[in-house]
Amino acid sequence: MQMNTYGLIGYPLGHSFSRGYFTDFFLREGINAEYKNFELPNISDITNVLKEETTLRGFNVTIPYKQQVIPYLNELDAAAEAIGAVNVVKVTRCGEDIYLKGYNTDVIGFSDSIRPLLRPHHTHALILGTGGASKAVNYALRKLGLTTRFVTRTKKEGMLTYDELTPTVMEKYTVIVNTTPLGMHPKTDECPQLDYSLMNSNFLLFDLVYNPEKTLFLQRGEQAGATIQNGMDMLIGQANAAWDIWNK
Repeated sequence: MQMNTYGLIGYPLGHSFSRGYFTDFFLREGINAEYKNFELPNISDITNVLKEETTLRGFNVTIPYKQQVIPYLNELDAAAEAIGAVNVVKVTRCGEDIYLKGYNTDVIGFSDSIRPLLRPHHTHALILGTGGASKAVNYALRKLGLTTRFVTRTKKEGMLTYDELTPTVMEKYTVIVNTTPLGMHPKTDECPQLDYSLMNSNFLLFDLVYNPEKTLFLQRGEQAGATIQNGMDMLIGQANAAWDIWNK
């Protein structure tokens, strides 16, 4: 029986969770498959991977290619198209023809992870960062009924800068989601430049970073009394959703 291949494309991949997770999953479930890391210096290298890896049935996409991969795909599902970012691709082969469909399971993983933590007063959310993951977070939060604003370091139309996060703004936006790599191992002494003294038990801080388990962003929020959550449950949720897509 042929061994199927799955994998992850991105650059760099030193921080990757997916390979270890799926390798353990295949072993535990007795699945004849392997999961590879494809560290691509340029997104155009994806064409070589597809040509050489003839048993590739699907792959995850991470930084910095969640948006750059889209022109290489034949189709997007509705969520991925609305978000403008892809983190899962299903590969279908028919002879020499390869058909690639993109999905965004970050939405599923994030929604399932944050939903149990939301309270009635959590109506407004700040999203730190503007990368591919931030778009999935924005889509999910809006589906959950929250009003959202993006926060960037430099002024962009319709977005807030960190300098504009006044006490009045912070009092209203009590859900804060970090989608930037700030605080990720090994630079664990970094965190978003917020006034943490303005936070209290009404706040919910969610960090997509999962290594370390408790970033400085989460530590400082917890010290102020906020509810905190890291990105591990989200990762597991999106990985399980990816497996469902590859095998449906």
